[in-house]
Amino acid sequence: MGKKFFVSYKYSDSQVQDLNIYEEIRDFSGNVHKQKVVTTARQYVDKIDELLEEGDHIYKGEDDGEDMNTLEDSTIGSKLGDKIFDSTVTIVLVSKGMKETYSSEKDQWMPWEISYSLKEQSREGGRSKTNAVLAVVLPDKSGSYNYYIEDNSCPYCKCRTLKTNFLFQILRDNMFNKKKPVFTECNNHTYNKPHKGYSSFIHSVKWGDFYDNLNKYIDIAVEIRQKIDDYELTKTIK
Repeated sequence: MGKKFFVSYKYSDSQVQDLNIYEEIRDFSGNVHKQKVVTTARQYVDKIDELLEEGDHIYKGEDDGEDMNTLEDSTIGSKLGDKIFDSTVTIVLVSKGMKETYSSEKDQWMPWEISYSLKEQSREGGRSKTNAVLAVVLPDKSGSYNYYIEDNSCPYCKCRTLKTNFLFQILRDNMFNKKKPVFTECNNHTYNKPHKGYSSFIHSVKWGDFYDNLNKYIDIAVEIRQKIDDYELTKTIK
């Protein structure tokens, strides 16, 4: 039996690397022309859909720009519950422009989608478990991930730095949240020693690595989910 995925993303974020996608359009004379499509996070969701194995199913998060200001919390919960309840893995597409700077996080879809992915839900006599959650980081327009992931940030232990201040609060709270973390012994770090192993319930991976080996990183997220009691989870939006 295939897995069921929910993908949380900012559908209109165009601060992502161009995927060189074209669509055919027909003019008034009936001639067909190719027109380049502006790449947004939405096109990366389509790429994930192409990677999934037969029998897998994908539920998409925000995709129509619906204004949340007109919706009650219960309505939001109902909309998301219907999609997320039947999934087991949530993929969060981290992109440079995913946050609306001048809007509260409670007025944006992604924090709600992450929150409902982490919650246990009861519907029609059944009960869902907390989803495995994986943060897949999209490259920016220049192809760089440095806005969030900086590799080899230490010249000695070659650790990577995650710039979590950039993220939604609910993402930050579920990273580096292992109850008994293990740290490296690198003497170059007086403070904030690098973590070893899977220190975050929500693991982060670059899009390029994910695209090359989707199953590997899905398995990592599922493995972390199986050890959920090792992590201090935050399931609500602050």
